[in-house]
Amino acid sequence: MEQKTGAGSRDKVLQAAMAMFGENPGARLSVRAVAARAGVSTGSLRYHFPTQRALQDAVLTGIYDVITPDDRIHDRSAPARDRLIDCLRQVLALAGVGEQARAGWGEIFKTYIEPEPTDENRAAYLAIEREAQRRVEHWLTVLSNEGALAEGDNSRRARFLVTVLNGLSIARALPSEESILATETETLHAAVDYVLDSRS
Repeated sequence: MEQKTGAGSRDKVLQAAMAMFGENPGARLSVRAVAARAGVSTGSLRYHFPTQRALQDAVLTGIYDVITPDDRIHDRSAPARDRLIDCLRQVLALAGVGEQARAGWGEIFKTYIEPEPTDENRAAYLAIEREAQRRVEHWLTVLSNEGALAEGDNSRRARFLVTVLNGLSIARALPSEESILATETETLHAAVDYVLDSRS
């Protein structure tokens, strides 16, 4: 019988929830579905994650830690501009390309845009945005601390970069006459240059 408070059950829940999120980024992570996938009781899941929001926040943090590790931003052997662009590209990798990007945005539309907004849906979407903002702001703080970025409002800068990432990820799902890679690279370079040169 599984231990309600065992560290192993927490890891099982996170792994199951991260796998479910990876398969369907727009899906709502229900307690019952995650517990069933993890092979633990709902009581055990609730012990580690008392609310659905706590579970979602932990899942999003775990996903960003795996897919967008912070190591690259600390590599001072590369220019700050290149490091920040590489980190942003890793975030974009979550969106996939072509059919994967279309499927992901289709699910997001069905989950967060098409239905009437509820407190639960709003909280779920804001958790995704909050985690993206937190990660980008962390990268900017690292660059500020090493003197590669002028002092300024890193929250504002991060919001700008997250907005750019959202637009680029949608563009990956839409038809295009131009090379997505070329236009994406050009846009990322322009956005990062703007942020690195800004003092606000």
